[in-house]
Amino acid sequence: MTVTETSRAPSGRRGSDYARLSRLIAQAGLLDRRPGYYAVRIGLVAALFAGTWALFAAVGDSWWQIPVAVLLAVAFGQVTLLAHDLAHGQISRSRRTSRIAGLLVGNLAVGLSYGWWMDKHTRHHANPNHEDHDPDVSPDILVWSRRQAEASRGLPRFIGRYQAWLFFPLLTLEGVNLKVSSFRALRRPTLKNRGLEGALLGGHTLAYLGALLLVLPLPKALLFLAVHQACYGIYLGCTFAPNHKGMPVLTAEDELDFLRRQVLTSRNVRGGHLVTIALGGLNYQIEHHLFPSMPTANLHKARPIVRDYCASLGIDYVECGLLESWGQALRHLHDVGRPLRAARA
Repeated sequence: MTVTETSRAPSGRRGSDYARLSRLIAQAGLLDRRPGYYAVRIGLVAALFAGTWALFAAVGDSWWQIPVAVLLAVAFGQVTLLAHDLAHGQISRSRRTSRIAGLLVGNLAVGLSYGWWMDKHTRHHANPNHEDHDPDVSPDILVWSRRQAEASRGLPRFIGRYQAWLFFPLLTLEGVNLKVSSFRALRRPTLKNRGLEGALLGGHTLAYLGALLLVLPLPKALLFLAVHQACYGIYLGCTFAPNHKGMPVLTAEDELDFLRRQVLTSRNVRGGHLVTIALGGLNYQIEHHLFPSMPTANLHKARPIVRDYCASLGIDYVECGLLESWGQALRHLHDVGRPLRAARA
């Protein structure tokens, strides 16, 4: 997809459209903290996380551990979504409090480096779907634009031909990929508190593997690990992929102000309360990208304000159902790989 000319801001109004929208949102009180909401959500997620581990211990050496592994993947996903809200300062205004909680929730609970992920995600928010600046569309394995496809070599070039078909199978490796990337990040001098992050990641790994081997014989432990990590990766992929994949991929030639850069590269997902719970509020991706510190519970209230404001400026505001969002993402991946299939033919 490309950015349409009608979505570009008139030169005389650039830089002011977002300020006016911000005032509307602030006047509605939607940037205020929601401590009650987060107290309930944290309590429920903690109960799910601890309860699933208790169920794992109670079930013991049994093939019934397979559905427990799937449930634990959901628990890990919900904890990761909480870490996401902490990183954006949605839960606490204190950076120190958010960082401490993020290290405990991310590094210790699910084995994900909070510092590494926060840096990566901040760069994504600054330039969503930008070929040169968004790490989420870097051509590591998949290619996200025709230009990336034509420049690809090696494994990305091979996978790029069939990437729409391979997308969901590859997501089964995403949980492991995040853990490997977290440990690799410990080698970076720029990562703050490397010693603490490493100790917490190591503590998680030892506790996780120790629990599996303590309760299960090795073959079942390995199967539990494989099912759990595969489902965790798919869950995270299905949470984040519907929001940007298939939306315009920007280049250095696209000069957009903040409002248009965030709205035109994001997609909302309809579906009601169940979708909101499953996606951690990221189904309101447009509002989240415009106001990252807005509590999740306020995003649905911001939606009609943002949607109507975009309509008044002639800015495309995209939303669709969950299945359709996946369909758009897969169609985009298939289209991007067309030059590679043509070259092979």
